[in-house]
Amino acid sequence: MHKIPAGVLGASGYAGRELCQLVADHPSLSLEFATANEQCGQRATFSGKEIVFSATEDAPLERAQIVFSALPHGASSHWVGRASEAGARVVDLSQDLRPGTGPENIPYGLPELMRSKIKGARVVANPGCYPTAMLLALAPAIPSGMIRADSPVSVVAASGVTGAGSSPKPEMMFAEVGENYRAYAVGNSHRHMLEVRETIRSLGGDFDIVFTPHLLPVSRGILATITVALKEEIEAPSETWRAFYQSEPFVQIADEAPALKQVVHRNSVIINVRRAANVRTPTLIIVAAIDNLMKGAAGQAVQNANLLLGLDEGQGLRV
Repeated sequence: MHKIPAGVLGASGYAGRELCQLVADHPSLSLEFATANEQCGQRATFSGKEIVFSATEDAPLERAQIVFSALPHGASSHWVGRASEAGARVVDLSQDLRPGTGPENIPYGLPELMRSKIKGARVVANPGCYPTAMLLALAPAIPSGMIRADSPVSVVAASGVTGAGSSPKPEMMFAEVGENYRAYAVGNSHRHMLEVRETIRSLGGDFDIVFTPHLLPVSRGILATITVALKEEIEAPSETWRAFYQSEPFVQIADEAPALKQVVHRNSVIINVRRAANVRTPTLIIVAAIDNLMKGAAGQAVQNANLLLGLDEGQGLRV
């Protein structure tokens, strides 16, 4: 069976390694090369196929029909351009090309909301992990204008440590993370807010978000709790979310709040939405869970690649 040759730039990080494994297991893709500058010359095996990591400068871009760039923010866009010029379609996992940072003609790779723009594109900007959870949780509330503009949406989201990348950092050492739980980027200053604000605006939303991320002492997963003030009471809010996502295989609207163990190693988001009791203002509480390395990074990148290549969107992915 003919397989489509694929390459991964930046395979030394968590998302890059996850991509290599997903490509190696994909029924229609073949892992042709993987680059990792710091591990250049080292070998790794993915589903029985041995790969020798090369330097990014030596990547045989002309051999790939699809390239995934998991290179660092600021370095990725150059290699996205090089790969595209070599004839490949490209999924960029960095922030470089996302809304609020990159050019407006690059589609934002959130298939459930932007599918028509992704199909047929040459380059797609893969969303960040936190924005994926936030935007999928909030999107069904935007078309009806149910969210009050005079009361900011509050997002408190906690991520496993792989969300911080694989580069050594003192604050990510086991002794610092274990048996601990802390907030960071307090003050609504997280870099992901650029793409969140711009995407909400493009969807027709008119409200502010206050986002406070937290670090969980687990390896992977994101759990976001979102508090939304409404213009008026809604009797059965979950039905609005179910109708919005009724044909989306990677979105599950649950009757109970999700737990991280339900989404680990899956390309799905599980969302629970319910009315808040004991408040004077009509309010919704939305809880969303994703695997930050799957739906929040590598899994969604493969989902986007499937669309770029005209394959079944769910190929190679666990729902």
